[in-house]
Amino acid sequence: MATGKNSIAAKGKVDRAVAYSLSDAVELVKGAAFAKFDETVDLTVRLGVDPRKADQMVRGAVVLPHGLGKSVRVLVFAKGEKAQEALDAGADFVGGDDLVEKIQGGWFDFDTAIATPDMMGVVGKIGRLLGPRGLMPNPKVGTVTFDVGRAVGESKSGKVEYRVEKAGIIHAPVGKVSFDADKLQDNVVSLMDALVKAKPSTAKGTYLKKISLSSTMGPGIQVDVPGIQALVK
Repeated sequence: MATGKNSIAAKGKVDRAVAYSLSDAVELVKGAAFAKFDETVDLTVRLGVDPRKADQMVRGAVVLPHGLGKSVRVLVFAKGEKAQEALDAGADFVGGDDLVEKIQGGWFDFDTAIATPDMMGVVGKIGRLLGPRGLMPNPKVGTVTFDVGRAVGESKSGKVEYRVEKAGIIHAPVGKVSFDADKLQDNVVSLMDALVKAKPSTAKGTYLKKISLSSTMGPGIQVDVPGIQALVK
C-alpha cells in the first residue's frame, strides 16, 4: 500500500497536459522519485520515422558526459595482443570459444559485448542468443573494432546505445536520480544531439514528435520539443 500511495503522490506532482522545459522536467523527475534505491532516469523519444524501411533505421551510440552512475560489465571477444589490450583497458571478461560455450550454457553476467572483426565468425555462433538481448557486437555502434582499448573505455565511462523500435520510439538511460540536475541535463542534451545528427535523410515531416523523461518507478514527464531543439543546435 505504501508504494501505491507513493506512486499516486508522485503522479500528482506532474501535469500530463504540460510539456515542461528540460530543466523543470529534470527537477520533477528527481522530486517524483520515491523508491528506496537510486532509480535510473530514462529518456523516451518518439521519432517521425518508419523503422520498417532500412533507410529510416535510427541506430547508434553516444558516450554521455557524466556516465550512467553504474558499473558496466564489459565482455570482449579477442585473442593475442588484442585480448591483452582489452584486459589492460579494464574489460571484465576476455576470451573466444570459452566464452561462447559459457553463453551457450546460459551465462549472461555482462552488460556489453565487444569483438574484434576477426572474432565475428566465432561470435556468430551465438548471434541468436545475443541479438534478442541487445548484446550482439555491431560495427554501427562501435562494438566490432580492432580498437578494443578505446571501445572498452567508452563502455566503462557511460556509452549508451540507442535503436529505434518498431513503433518509432527510442528508450535510453541518461543517469540516476541522485545525479545533480545539471549533469542529467547535459546527458539528455548529448543523447538528443546524437539523435538529431542521426536523422535519416529520407525521413519526412516532423522528426522529433514527443520527448519524455521518467525514473524507474516514477511517472512520465513530457518535455518541450522546441526547447530541446534549441539546446542541441
